[in-house]
Amino acid sequence: MRNILRMAEKAKVSNAYLRPHFKTHHSAEIGDWFRQYGVSKCTASSVDMAKYFADAGWNDITIAFPYNPLESEVISEIAQSANLNILIESEESQRLANELVTDPVGFFIKIDIGTHRTGIDPSNLELIESLVSESTDKVTFKGFIGHAGHTYYTPDIQKIFEDSMKTLQELKNKFGGIISYGDSPSCSMLDDLSGVDEIRAGNFVFYDWMQVGIGSCKIEDIGVCLASPVVAPHPERNEVVVYGGGVHLSKEAVDENGKKCFGKAVRLSDNGWEHEVIGNVKKISQEHGIVEMDSETISNLKVGDLIGILPTHSCLAADLQGHYYSTEGEKIQKIIKD
Repeated sequence: MRNILRMAEKAKVSNAYLRPHFKTHHSAEIGDWFRQYGVSKCTASSVDMAKYFADAGWNDITIAFPYNPLESEVISEIAQSANLNILIESEESQRLANELVTDPVGFFIKIDIGTHRTGIDPSNLELIESLVSESTDKVTFKGFIGHAGHTYYTPDIQKIFEDSMKTLQELKNKFGGIISYGDSPSCSMLDDLSGVDEIRAGNFVFYDWMQVGIGSCKIEDIGVCLASPVVAPHPERNEVVVYGGGVHLSKEAVDENGKKCFGKAVRLSDNGWEHEVIGNVKKISQEHGIVEMDSETISNLKVGDLIGILPTHSCLAADLQGHYYSTEGEKIQKIIKD
């Protein structure tokens, strides 16, 4: 709740809307917490997720993934009850959207602002002009969208933000529309996000160990933890095996001075978990997690004890779980995949 409040206040100070990316928590109940801070728009990472949140009462949703014509029927269904935006980055995608989507949607043009994953090169003004000019009453141009994913790999967050905003602002000035921008490192670490019309970050609701390493948050800001049973202590090699492997945490890892980290072990408490790291998840397989910790800590553990694992990447770990428990022990439901 503190993380949500902090980002909502930052959006307000920056004169921007907060359109959080709900791919991190995948939960209608957690989504409702955002409403307490004036959030009425959201972002989804898939058509299925957009439908889930539309069914939960969200009526202004952007699908922040390139338009997939195979899902046009469901997109049209969602658009009957919600203001829905899709992403376009090619003339072919736009042609197909105009042909196949039957109910009005908005579209953002995805711009590559340095991540080099998807998006149009901002210097390709001919293509951008073509897409804007093909806006119709059914598939309507809304603006430009960018994700500075390369902030995860460099300390120069301020420069990336300034360069990204310069690029997007020039396009906005030439073609109109709004600027939708979001990545957790810059949106968390920078105090002033002026120039952005809407902030689209998502990981900030939970954060994770990767964000701690980047400097986006402190360990006290991490809002999700995997409860993992101890199944095999091995004090002779300073390791504990837990029931918490790749199918629980994903195989996302960070490198820490040559050592792999798939998550950090912490002690659970009556109302959550402690913030002292007691071990490193050094290796995982499908169900197993191998946690490196000192022999004294291991001596106080027994088979069946629960320890907490702070995930390296909360979005992936959360996606793999069926539900959450609050720190008060209440079960919190999330999207169930068909």
